[in-house]
Amino acid sequence: MQKLFPGKLYKLSDHNTFISWNCKTCKPLPFIDVNGVEGDQLFPYSEGVATRLLANIDYSDSKGNQFKILAFNHSYYDADGLQTGRFSGGLLGLAKFAKNGNAWEMRSFQPAVAAFGAFAQCPTPKLIQIGEDQFAFTLLHVNGGAGGPFEGYFYIVAGFDGKYQPILEANNYQLTNVSSVKWSGSYTVIDDGTKKHFRDIIIKTGGSFSKAAKADDEFEVTPPEEIAAMAKTKKSFNFEIERRFSFKGKSYKLIGKPVVKFSNVK
Repeated sequence: MQKLFPGKLYKLSDHNTFISWNCKTCKPLPFIDVNGVEGDQLFPYSEGVATRLLANIDYSDSKGNQFKILAFNHSYYDADGLQTGRFSGGLLGLAKFAKNGNAWEMRSFQPAVAAFGAFAQCPTPKLIQIGEDQFAFTLLHVNGGAGGPFEGYFYIVAGFDGKYQPILEANNYQLTNVSSVKWSGSYTVIDDGTKKHFRDIIIKTGGSFSKAAKADDEFEVTPPEEIAAMAKTKKSFNFEIERRFSFKGKSYKLIGKPVVKFSNVK
C-alpha cells in the first residue's frame, strides 16, 4: 500500500493503522460526498491525508482469471489517528490487480471515487456480479443526526466510462434507531438471459409500523410514500416494497411502479 501512497506508516492502538502522506504538487479535485451536507471533498487534502486499507477482495471470472481489489479509505490527517465529522464521508479509493503466473499486476488505480459513510469512515465495499464476468461493489451508506433515525442508502459502484463511479443509488434501504417504524433491504440481480451486462436489480425493503410506538420516538420520521397512506389510517402493519432498477444511459433507474404488500394489518 505504501507503494501506492508513499508516506509514513502509523500503527496506533485499537488496530488503528494508516499511512500519512501529502502531495505538494497535486492539484486537488472535487469528489462527491453522498452525505450532501458539507459539499464535495477536495482531494488530495491540503492538510494531509490518512489512508487506511478498507478491504482486500479476491475473485475469479468464468475463465479462471484471478483478480484482487484493494479498497482504501481516505480521511483528513490527524496526529492522533482520529476520524471526525458526522456528515463527512470516508473517501473510497480502488486498485485492481490481475494474477499473471506467480505475480500480481496492477490493471487500474483510482485513488478516489466518492465519499460514503459517517465520521470519515467509508463502509466496506462488497463484491456483486451484475453481468457476465462483470463485477461491481455494493455499499450501505448509513447516517443520521445524534439520537435520531439512521437512514441507509444502497449504492453500487462499478467501472464505467473508464472509471469507477456510483451507478445506482436507492433510498429507503434501511432505517434504525426509531421505535414506530423500521425497515431493512435486500437485493437480487436478475439473470434471466436477456442481458449480458448491467442486469436488472430488484430491491426489496421489508419493515413494520406501529402507531402506538410513535410516543417513544424522539424525532418525526417520514415513512416511504408507498406506505404513508396506510400509516395514517392503521394502528400497525408489516410491509414489503419491491422496486426494480434497470440500467439506462449511465446509471440504474427505477422502472415501473413499486409493488407493495401489507400483512398483519390492524
